[in-house]
Amino acid sequence: MINLILFGPPGAGKGTQSAKLIKKYSLMHISTGDLFRKHLKEGTPLGKLAKDYMAQGNLVPDQLVIDMVDDKIKNNPDVKGIIFDGFPRTTPQAKALDNLLAAKGEPIKLLVELVVPEQELKKRLAERAISENRPDDAKPDVIANRISVYKAETVSVADYYQKQGKYASVVGVGEINNVFTNLCDEIDKSLLL
Repeated sequence: MINLILFGPPGAGKGTQSAKLIKKYSLMHISTGDLFRKHLKEGTPLGKLAKDYMAQGNLVPDQLVIDMVDDKIKNNPDVKGIIFDGFPRTTPQAKALDNLLAAKGEPIKLLVELVVPEQELKKRLAERAISENRPDDAKPDVIANRISVYKAETVSVADYYQKQGKYASVVGVGEINNVFTNLCDEIDKSLLL
């Protein structure tokens, strides 16, 4: 089983690249952002709870996220692997994910970080707000806060996996297919270990 984390700040291209990686490696996609938006749209209790956090660009509390991810994994026991997109976002979430997967005997194989300059992130998020009707990306102050929260609370996840020897980085700027090729190269290298 291949369990991967596609990592990077909001607007780095995780969703775009995840779609391509899912197809190539036959992975189940777990994007907490997509799960939250689905719950928000459907007005579920989790969606209502998450709404206030997301509207301000803040992280949803760890336990809500972990429970949602665990439920998704339990409901898909026969997958060939999982690509985590936008999760884990904190070191406690990373530890909880490691514990969850260790109990199943299927640890994280690799975290690949998409590295994108901050100005490019802001540009992409503003464009995405319009093209994908994503109001959470429309306000400059919310975008700035999301990037700030990422730097303050999420970057440590990369360090956590780097210490385990499960880290690689890829420049997330350029032609989509070139970025994808570079991601695949890093993933394929990790599969040989």
